[in-house]
Amino acid sequence: MSSRSQKPLKALALNATLKTSDKQSSTKKLLSYVETELHPFGVETEHVLLTDFTIASGVSSDEGGDDQWPELRQKIVEADIILIGTPIWLGQPSSVCKRALERMDAFLSEADDRNRMPSYGRVAAVVVVGNEDGAHHVSAELFQALNDVGFTLPANAVTYWVGEAMQSTNFIDLDEIPEAVVTATRLLAANCVHLAACLRDEPYPGFT
Repeated sequence: MSSRSQKPLKALALNATLKTSDKQSSTKKLLSYVETELHPFGVETEHVLLTDFTIASGVSSDEGGDDQWPELRQKIVEADIILIGTPIWLGQPSSVCKRALERMDAFLSEADDRNRMPSYGRVAAVVVVGNEDGAHHVSAELFQALNDVGFTLPANAVTYWVGEAMQSTNFIDLDEIPEAVVTATRLLAANCVHLAACLRDEPYPGFT
């Protein structure tokens, strides 16, 4: 086994809540739980709140000025596992989540001489919360976008919670995490770790 494969896997949790760092959020609660389930596998995790950064609109890796996306991009390409957590707003991923994905579009024009994007070999999974419905729709949107810009999705690459329709309960209000969410999260964590280890040891060969 190579020395590279012996290093701990690194997971980056991108929190796309609309809330600022001084407020608690359901997205943070579920993303943090995913991180907790990754720790028994020896995975090192970092949780990043996207609203803490100035992310300029655009589809390049650096839009200049006060754009802080280059710092986030560096974290992404240094990670083995990317978790994107988003609330559901108007049946859609958050605007913060969409902006981050738009910036990852730059990967399409940054392939190496074997046509591999910077995101190649990195595993992505999705975390969704809402107080009505839309988790399947939102995860489908994110799956397509993440795969389109070069990430690899494991089996069962989403965990989510949505509350009862026309009610006001949020995930952050729950005293206990429902067993179905526990099971989905543990499966997501195990599959992310397995696939990330496989891709680290056997990278995509690309082609010329």
